[in-house]
Amino acid sequence: MPSLSKFLADNPGLSEKEADWLQHLVGDWNLLSDLLRSDLVLWIKEESGALAVAHCRPATGSTVYYEDPVGRPSDGGTEGVEIVRLLDGGEASRVPTAIEREGRAATGLLVPVRKNGQTLAVLAAESPDSDGHPSNNETQQRKLGHRLLRMLESGAFPIEGAPIPPRRGAPRVGDGVVELDDAGVVCWISPNAISAFHRFGIEGDMEGVTLAELSTEVLQSRSPVDESLPLVLMGRAAWRSDMQARGGTLSLRAVPLTEQGRRTGAVILVRDVTELRRRERELITKDATIREVHHRVKNNLQTVAALLRMQSRRMKTDEAREALAEAMRRVSTIALVHESLLQGSQEAVHFDEVIDRCLRLAVDAASATVHRAGTPQLTDAQVEVRTEKIGRVGSIRAEEATPLALVVTELATNAVEHGLSETGGTLTIRSERTGSHLVISIEDDGDGMGAAKPTGLGTNIALTLVQGQLGGTLTWEDRPGGGTRAMVEVYLDPLTL
Repeated sequence: MPSLSKFLADNPGLSEKEADWLQHLVGDWNLLSDLLRSDLVLWIKEESGALAVAHCRPATGSTVYYEDPVGRPSDGGTEGVEIVRLLDGGEASRVPTAIEREGRAATGLLVPVRKNGQTLAVLAAESPDSDGHPSNNETQQRKLGHRLLRMLESGAFPIEGAPIPPRRGAPRVGDGVVELDDAGVVCWISPNAISAFHRFGIEGDMEGVTLAELSTEVLQSRSPVDESLPLVLMGRAAWRSDMQARGGTLSLRAVPLTEQGRRTGAVILVRDVTELRRRERELITKDATIREVHHRVKNNLQTVAALLRMQSRRMKTDEAREALAEAMRRVSTIALVHESLLQGSQEAVHFDEVIDRCLRLAVDAASATVHRAGTPQLTDAQVEVRTEKIGRVGSIRAEEATPLALVVTELATNAVEHGLSETGGTLTIRSERTGSHLVISIEDDGDGMGAAKPTGLGTNIALTLVQGQLGGTLTWEDRPGGGTRAMVEVYLDPLTL
């Protein structure tokens, strides 16, 4: 099914600003749907009549549509004719009519969506007929919904500048509703809103009292207060704010009500988000703790590497010094992963940055007979090794980053020591990733393996990590232009953000 953006883009009768206005409406019309307890269907004009381009079901009542009506053209009946008439600029009757939806009796109301005097679309509010008498709560909410419909018809709703994108803990009609007059006095409050304010510490009857005064009495004096909170409590600004006191937190959203450009009151949506904010604080604390752990692990690994370096200087044989140098390089590679984890907010590693550092580490620590391109040549006998990286890996899970970094470092070191230490050349790491499938090739343009098979501790470590921890394969082959290519093929686990 095409998106609303596609429908609007294909409609030649709407300008870019008019299409944005309809997108803005659909982004916030759940408020209307919940207050009216009605399905909302947005109709726009097309050559053959009208087309339904968006649909919203209420969270506070039952729906009249089992199947989404988006994409359906208007019929030639009375309702379809009335929609087309309104789209052509006709005046709305504002009288609900009896309709039938999927075999059920329902009531429909058509309202033109206008902006700057132009009719952009028609909004159909449709609700199932009720057998019983509506409660006072339902009646009051419907009245507020009809006031918003009048604002919609005059171009005053949705409210420009209102924070439409969803924010964690944003209140909805089912959480609690408060009606204010133009002075900020409570005219009516829903039962759920009363319960939320009572848990917050406001007691007694709230109707007939200014909401800002009631809230000020229980606010914590030492807690920082959002500068927009007074405007929200008075209903003067279409904004959201949190109010905290006695360990509890309320999320408030104000929707000013206007008539002919004059503010006549406001709808305040309220939700108790105490538990949600507590969990968010726990997550922030947990994230800080994890960062500190990675920081300490990185420092400890760097200390171990320094101790290995000091110990290698006391060794009397070249074989012992080389063994300690290899151990130091592997410890430093693991430290690189933990350092990368310090940079992000998730337990994921941007592996391309790790590859860059693994390349430098492999060349610098591989052999005294080579030097990395761009660094000073210590002796005349040293050959130059250039490095290049082709392709991107992206982000991978921390559990996979450590073994993969070790594998890349071991294979890159082997390529330098056995392929480029005498002739020099280019060390290339080529990455190809499609979804979870990752292939990393470590290539050198040296003499090649020939008939020999790779052996040694580094090779065994790389094979064990690829097959055991990563569940992948590691193969070697000769490059067509000379040299050796080692290919690591793995399937990564998806990131859970």
